[in-house]
Amino acid sequence: MRWFELALWNSRYVVLVPVVACVLISLLLFGIVTIEATQLPGHLGAFIDPSLTDAPRARLYSDGIASIAKIIDGYLFATIMLIFAMGLYELFIGKIAAAENNPMAERVLLIRTFDDLKDRLAKVIFLILIVTYFEYALRGTYDTAQDLLYLAVGIALVAGSIWLTNRSKH
Repeated sequence: MRWFELALWNSRYVVLVPVVACVLISLLLFGIVTIEATQLPGHLGAFIDPSLTDAPRARLYSDGIASIAKIIDGYLFATIMLIFAMGLYELFIGKIAAAENNPMAERVLLIRTFDDLKDRLAKVIFLILIVTYFEYALRGTYDTAQDLLYLAVGIALVAGSIWLTNRSKH
């Protein structure tokens, strides 16, 4: 029976597979989003063209803001992958020794239970949802009063969600 318990306890090391995968995905995503961010000024270069009329300039501006929101979204998602990897490691494998004496680790990690990990992930996912809604709102077309009403309701719901999230902290 002792060997079974030892094998069961050591089976937790299988969690190293998703930890490494999440770190690799995060690094890849950071790279992809950084490439996209470096290409953004080239795409927005047409904005300074003096022959551009107001309507295309406004569209280019909103597309640029939406692209920036998409970049923020990508960085947030890459961050989720890192937080998840570190959280899994701390929960199943052990403390991250390099983080133990680092004061920044308290702000980033401080994951002791699944609820802590869930809270961290939920906050970052919530930020991604807000940024994604912002991106869709910028790219949308609002031809009728009903379209504007839907936009206003969506903004009110996002604001209410932020208020409720902050209120639950206290």
